[in-house]
Amino acid sequence: MATIYQVAERAGVSLSTVSRVLNGRKTVNPLLREKVEKAVQELNYRPSSVARSLANSRTDSIGVLVAELHTPFFGEMMQAIEMTLRAQDKHVIISVGHNDLAKELDAVEFLISRNCDALILHSEAMSDQDLVALQSRLPVSIINRHVKELDEACFCLDNESGGYSATRHLIEQGHKDIAYISGPGNKADAMLRLAGHKRALQEAGIPFSPESLYEGRFKEEDGINGLKALLAKDIKFSALVCANDWMASGAMSCARDMGLQLPEDLSIVGFDDVVIAHHVYPKLTTVSNPIYEMGEMAAKHILNKVYGQKHQLQHLYDAEMVLRDSVLSASPD
Repeated sequence: MATIYQVAERAGVSLSTVSRVLNGRKTVNPLLREKVEKAVQELNYRPSSVARSLANSRTDSIGVLVAELHTPFFGEMMQAIEMTLRAQDKHVIISVGHNDLAKELDAVEFLISRNCDALILHSEAMSDQDLVALQSRLPVSIINRHVKELDEACFCLDNESGGYSATRHLIEQGHKDIAYISGPGNKADAMLRLAGHKRALQEAGIPFSPESLYEGRFKEEDGINGLKALLAKDIKFSALVCANDWMASGAMSCARDMGLQLPEDLSIVGFDDVVIAHHVYPKLTTVSNPIYEMGEMAAKHILNKVYGQKHQLQHLYDAEMVLRDSVLSASPD
């Protein structure tokens, strides 16, 4: 396969001249343009992203920060970003923050050192101030989080409404004793979901009891440990809301191991609607979290901001219930 260097040599011009021709610059001398175009045709040269970037000081690469690599949630997000950017001849460089501030900052500096044109961030540990400061260095998109000062760059779910809908659905099925396994208290999405849960209880006149709450870390084992801890308390509950599907999966497995029938003895609702929700038994009623669409929008924002494209964007997504088999109407007292 021919290279840009071979085109420049065949045409007898500099690399920058070839790059300007390939990028459609009208300031190139017509005679030189003709030589370049002839060399391109003779060599059957296909311009690479590197060649196209020489004249505009861009690399056509976008850095992506994710919290983890091993979950379907982030797999969907990365697939959406990569496919959207690849369709426009842009490429991604991925780095992982592992929900740790030092690791996130290190990952960001690595991406910047690779001369990325922009960053797409699913940041769990960096503060709003960190993200605002980063925006002053290069364009960013932020997924699953809202930063007031960066409103146009944020693409997120209405997590509070999602938490509300999950608990409201159980209340509508006649449940009054509802336990909750939350995500970490230092994560905004987790706390917004919990706030929605509390709002639904309050509207129904059901007091919220701290005894009915277990704080997890969004891991499957937190669903197991959380359900065990809740059952060990002197409280009764006919339903359980888990702040993500992985914790719900753990709770369902634990419930069966402890001899409970699902959903007859315990109704369970999850959050995110990841692939596991279709495969657990019974199939999990949950709240949709359109991470694929948010990843796509975040990528399109960068295409607009950095490369002058004009995609329509949606910044806030509604949380919708996905009704399956893990919830049963409560028995009358």
